[in-house]
Amino acid sequence: MPKITSLDVLDIRFPTSRELDGSDAMNPDPDYSAAYVVLRTDDGPEGHGLAFTIGRGNDVQAAAIKALAPHVVGKDVPENAKALAELYFELIGDSQLRWLGPEKGVAHMAIGAVVNAAWDLAARRAGLPVWRFLAQMTPEEIVSLVDFRYLSDALTPDDALQILRKIEHGKAERVETIARDGYPAYTTSPGWLGYSDEKLAGLARQALADGFDMIKLKVGGSLDDDVRRMKLAREVVGDEVRVAVDANQRWDVDTAVRWMRELAPYDPYWIEEPTSPDDVLAHRAIADAVAPIRVATGEHVQNRVVFKQLLQAGAIDVLQLDACRVAGVNENIAILLLAKKFDIPVCPHAGGVGLCELVRHLSFFDYAAVSGEIGSRVIEWVDHLHEHFLDPAVVERGRYLAPAEPGFSAQLKDETLSDYRYPDGPVWTALEDEDD
Repeated sequence: MPKITSLDVLDIRFPTSRELDGSDAMNPDPDYSAAYVVLRTDDGPEGHGLAFTIGRGNDVQAAAIKALAPHVVGKDVPENAKALAELYFELIGDSQLRWLGPEKGVAHMAIGAVVNAAWDLAARRAGLPVWRFLAQMTPEEIVSLVDFRYLSDALTPDDALQILRKIEHGKAERVETIARDGYPAYTTSPGWLGYSDEKLAGLARQALADGFDMIKLKVGGSLDDDVRRMKLAREVVGDEVRVAVDANQRWDVDTAVRWMRELAPYDPYWIEEPTSPDDVLAHRAIADAVAPIRVATGEHVQNRVVFKQLLQAGAIDVLQLDACRVAGVNENIAILLLAKKFDIPVCPHAGGVGLCELVRHLSFFDYAAVSGEIGSRVIEWVDHLHEHFLDPAVVERGRYLAPAEPGFSAQLKDETLSDYRYPDGPVWTALEDEDD
């Protein structure tokens, strides 16, 4: 069997804070970054993965990924569900690293980066994009990938098998449909908090011209500013386009309720991350108070257990999984199955570095093999940094096109890895010279 010969980690950062791209009420100056993983093998193909961060935390994230090398280097290259399951369970089972979570935070995100790189490697060897590689697996293989510990009060392996078997009929047709027609998208590009009203209005008009029927605005800095910006957005896009808002964990319960009542006249489609992602009961209280405005969260939910509790409590109307926050593809399959069990739509978080590239695979797989539904589901689109990827995400007429290249679409171009390496890549050294 071919072997994994090394696990390399690179610190890649983009100076997005210079233009306030990605700015919100909680994160005013993000530099979109990736702790980037390469699994090298002794027979050619490589696996690529990443953990998304927004700057200085990348030092810590990269160190956590390097700590996982003993679990990977020298091991057989994973090629099928059995091998990918074994690798996942070994990584989450390291008791000394697990102590730092357990199953949350930097150590857990490191596992996600390595697991996703392993899926990229396996799918490349199979000659398939990850979404098709997953969709062709049997229900039994898919269930074998999931850790049901802590989930069995809400979702058992038998429940999961029943969900997957029920949806098998028509799977081939759904695969072809989505490969042809793509998947609905919404755009956050007009709504960054640091943008001027003129820039917001111009980008909202452009979103309509590009075929989007939903946009999102960041909120939570100033109530007066948010009311003005929401009113402006509604005037620009009209009544038929959905306008979601995102507070990025800014509020307590009472503040969230008061704020959303002020924005309610402009028909916000959902309020995203209104409070701490760990506070299940607060989300339930907000959901009860602001209905029929939907409550959405997920990009900072740290594992399948918190998602389970949010669903059990009826605390969210929209589930926003993230490709790089939890322990990779395996744990995200558990989350997709939970969402299906509780009949809650999945509208993934994207943007950042590579999140649009990766998460589209999960949504395409979900439609083909788990939920069989699109309906009110959409994937976030942020038009940043795609030019750095060999297999970039593409949105046309408001829909994600299906990735066709083998792998998980995570591979960055060689020149990007050289130019944006932190702190000594030429982009960063030039900026340092400018600042001096």
